[in-house]
Amino acid sequence: MKSVELTTIGTAEKVVRCIDVPDPGAPGKEEILVDVVACSINPADILLIEGNYASRPQTPCSLGIEGTGIVYAVGSGVTSFKVGDKVMSLGRTNWIQRIRDKAESFIRLPAEIDLAQAAMLKVNAATAYLMLRNYVSLTTGDWVIQDAANSGVGINLIRFAQADGIHTVNVVRRAELIEPMKKFGADVVLVDGPELAQRVAQETGGAQIQLGIDAVGGSTIGRLTDCIGEGGTVVNYGLLSGEPCQVNAFNFVFRDIRLVGFWLAKLMREMRFEEIQDMYETLAARIIDGTIHVEIESSYPLENISDAIAHAKREARGGKIQLRPN
Repeated sequence: MKSVELTTIGTAEKVVRCIDVPDPGAPGKEEILVDVVACSINPADILLIEGNYASRPQTPCSLGIEGTGIVYAVGSGVTSFKVGDKVMSLGRTNWIQRIRDKAESFIRLPAEIDLAQAAMLKVNAATAYLMLRNYVSLTTGDWVIQDAANSGVGINLIRFAQADGIHTVNVVRRAELIEPMKKFGADVVLVDGPELAQRVAQETGGAQIQLGIDAVGGSTIGRLTDCIGEGGTVVNYGLLSGEPCQVNAFNFVFRDIRLVGFWLAKLMREMRFEEIQDMYETLAARIIDGTIHVEIESSYPLENISDAIAHAKREARGGKIQLRPN
């Protein structure tokens, strides 16, 4: 059986390898056995591998924050799953062909769902969904602004906002992304750079934007914060620039703007299992009804993990990079 192993902390594509591991065997009484079908490669996976995440893993170790699959066998005490069910793993070692774990470590998915799309629910969709709801009370006609708008989180956020009647300002780094972003439902798409706040005000009719979403840090979050109305909130959930957040203190002292961090793993630890289950059932329904759909640029077998990660690290991509273990 194939699995991806992290050998040591370092440049992601250079320190991972595909290895042979023993089959996990039959499930225990309260366990299920799952054949993994699709896994996404997320920025958080790369941060973890390169030692830039909240905690540094003990190497060698298994990897993979996100994965979906099909139940192959169930333990004698399991009543919540049956063979053939589609599931999403809540574990963090999903870059492997087969997983054996406690039944409570999985979420059952609808039979009609696309498992490749569902392999982007756990991280990207949940992040967008929670950031749009947890910090500011938005109503129909309000605006939200985000950078890294062409990311998986960004596209999901556009779709969720559109479904709720909320307008989006979407900041990207390349002009060639403007038209594709509009096809996803973006109301306003602007290239990051000088006088961003003035351009946003012009495009939105001077709207007092109360929620900003940042995945980049560095000087980008400073320009995004300048676009926020008095008393608004900026949520940072990523470190794509590799630089500390650079925000003018004027925004905090005189404009009462709040800057908060978002870490999905921490938030989910604070949620009851029933809340997590309800959230993912809602998100799965959004895939089925077409509200959310994220492009997949390429899929790789586990044997080509280094190539897959190198591809995922490219800035100029048109979609998610996934692994296909089986």
